[in-house]
Amino acid sequence: MGAVRLVFGECELDPARLELRRGGVAVHLEPQVFDVLAYLIEHRDRVVPKTELLDRVWGDRFVGESALTSRLKAARRAVGDDGAAQRVIRTAHGRGYQFVADVHEQAPEEPAHREPRETREPREPREPHQEIRFLVAPDGARIAYATSGAGPPLVKAANWMTHLDNDWESPVWRHWLLGLAEERSLVRYDERGCGLSDWDVGRCDVDAWVEDLELVVEATGVDRFPLIGLSQGGAVAIAYAVRHPERVSHVVLVGAYARGRLVRADNEDERREAALDIELARVGWRREDEVFRQVFSTQFLPDGSPEQWRAFNELQRSTTSADNAVRFLEAFARIDVTAEAPLVRCPTLVLHARGDLRVPMTCARELAALVPGSRLVTLGSRNHILTASEPAWGVFLDELGRFLAEA
Repeated sequence: MGAVRLVFGECELDPARLELRRGGVAVHLEPQVFDVLAYLIEHRDRVVPKTELLDRVWGDRFVGESALTSRLKAARRAVGDDGAAQRVIRTAHGRGYQFVADVHEQAPEEPAHREPRETREPREPREPHQEIRFLVAPDGARIAYATSGAGPPLVKAANWMTHLDNDWESPVWRHWLLGLAEERSLVRYDERGCGLSDWDVGRCDVDAWVEDLELVVEATGVDRFPLIGLSQGGAVAIAYAVRHPERVSHVVLVGAYARGRLVRADNEDERREAALDIELARVGWRREDEVFRQVFSTQFLPDGSPEQWRAFNELQRSTTSADNAVRFLEAFARIDVTAEAPLVRCPTLVLHARGDLRVPMTCARELAALVPGSRLVTLGSRNHILTASEPAWGVFLDELGRFLAEA
């Protein structure tokens, strides 16, 4: 590309200095993200195949497509683009990627426009616009639901310990929301008894959770959509898909299970462990001391950072009450959708961390065997909730993207 600066929109790429500026402010890019962006700009006259980008950026090193996908997403964020708008980088499905923004080549001696330094502020990637609304279930419980992002719909069945508003600032959940909403319109809601939904509720079981999902789907007006369920949300997704096969195009089950801890307990030791889990919640949520809640944090995020553990401790305290924590765990332990799972008729993807300490890998194998034609993908992690920095997160996004591309 030579020594010229490449200007497009509010961005300027300087290959000589290995620098990207946006709105006059330098944007930090990892070297591979810069290389991907620079190569696409250099060859903007054509669609660049994925294999060519992999060869150019990684050379002889063997990496999967997930590595390229994550770098492309980072490049899009850096230039103010996303997978839904594709104003700068367009995906040619099944072929590759093309840089489509208008580019102006600027000579090195021609200074680019700069705002005065004192008026410039770094521009962080912002979350998609979110709208939060409420509906009232037949039993009077108010359920909070939200939509964010743009593009084809993706509905997420509720799982434990979420907060529609606070999750955007959480190091536990923020990257999940950005990843799920990047190329789609994400529909999600707080489980009854949790987050912005009513905490004082009468019913707490799979039937009530599925009925709440039915109400959210009707309220948002989505017609046919892929449905994703994390942890116990997987059981809700399965039950909903069986009840509404005309609505659900694809099912994604992440760290999920068909049978709760008490149902799948094969011996007295496992039954005692399930009972201890509930007792820890009974004690831990009522104490200001985080020691008991830390047990849950290290089960959900054994390889998390101290910051993530602190955030998860706070998540437990701020998303539900002590009484509800016990009710949830008792209800989760008794989940059993083994009769419904064989009735799922849409394509199903099961994703599970190999070393998951909260929900063992045996649960994923059972699910994959129960749901006809489902595909199991194991992820190299011990975390029940994948973190943004671990390689398994990129693999998850890549597998999810490929699967949803069929939806």
